[in-house]
Amino acid sequence: MKRSYEYTLTEHLKQNRQMVFLTGPRQVGKTTLCVGLDPGCTYLNWDNQDDRARIVEGPSRIAEVVGLSTLHKDKPTVVFDEIHKYSKWKEFLKGFFDTYSNRVKIVVTGSSRLDVYKKGGDSLMGRYFLYRLHPFSVREILAPKIEEQEIQTPIAIRKDDLNDLFMYGGFPEPQIKSNKRFFNRWKKLRHQQLFQEDIRDFSRIQEIQQMELLSQLIQQQVGQLINYTALSKKVRVSVDTIRRWIIVLNSLYYCFTIQPWNKNIPRSLLKQPKLYLWDWSVIQDIGAKTENFVASHLKKAVNWWTDNGYGNYNLYFLRDKEKREVDFLVTRDEQPWFLVEVKSGKTSRISRQLIYFKKLINAEHAFQLSYAMEYVDQDCFSNDQPVIVPVTTFLSQLV
Repeated sequence: MKRSYEYTLTEHLKQNRQMVFLTGPRQVGKTTLCVGLDPGCTYLNWDNQDDRARIVEGPSRIAEVVGLSTLHKDKPTVVFDEIHKYSKWKEFLKGFFDTYSNRVKIVVTGSSRLDVYKKGGDSLMGRYFLYRLHPFSVREILAPKIEEQEIQTPIAIRKDDLNDLFMYGGFPEPQIKSNKRFFNRWKKLRHQQLFQEDIRDFSRIQEIQQMELLSQLIQQQVGQLINYTALSKKVRVSVDTIRRWIIVLNSLYYCFTIQPWNKNIPRSLLKQPKLYLWDWSVIQDIGAKTENFVASHLKKAVNWWTDNGYGNYNLYFLRDKEKREVDFLVTRDEQPWFLVEVKSGKTSRISRQLIYFKKLINAEHAFQLSYAMEYVDQDCFSNDQPVIVPVTTFLSQLV
């Protein structure tokens, strides 16, 4: 299956000298995507002992491996995978880029957030553009070549394709196979790799079983306000440890947090975030799974729009001390753009909170999504009043 990112990264490498930094969850397809950009590329993986030895020798050794002293019709491509595990990775990339960027295209990829390593300043500033790779979305299945605009023209998705995406989580292998037995084995293997390899490599955390327990508790509390004290009692570690472990799980793309929007909201919540999973397939409760499904699409959209230079986009939720709440708010350049309330069933009445908050913060659009509602071939964003729309129509207009 084609990925939207293939077109974006191909254009980047044609037009820009900056390195591509591609991050995202394990098994989301980073290596396949990067190698597919140039089948003749030089692929170097830090986890491979031979590649590691070459990288440690320095930029000139890699230039020799890539063959940069030889004339090429087109610039060759070199892919560095998981290089952030190298203690001197930033110094290495800075030296390689400064010396050879006029002769080679450079792609750097990893299953941890590369930006968490920006300690004491970013020595690579101006030398790379960051792209965040997400699982498949409704739009990417329908039309992987994204139009050069924020909001896309709506397209209908087949029910079977939507159900497979909802069930299998959007990661390439289980999504393409759509086989439950394969999916169960893949899910177990991915979990083992995350908790027995990635956490060990990324941090010095020894209490792996307790951290696995925390991940199970998070699955049961998707879309709820994080109660650090309650989690600490169940896992039997301190509140500070829970906070630190959630940061690690965020950094390894197990989950992501959404903060409350508090500008112009009387008596709004100030600190308590909500948690969602990158892999919505593991969630059992249908209502929570539907909300996470939409949250993941919105997170992908705000990352895509930001990474591709349309502006600065963010995802929030709304809640005040009177417990009035709307699931999601998308902002554009720190201004409210549109609100989203998610319903798993059919509904004919618009949420009063949605109407209240739209007027209060002066958002351009407000949508109440219904997962059970049939597709409607109409632009959701043509409405400036709160409106009930099908999940399929709305998500097909994102990326």
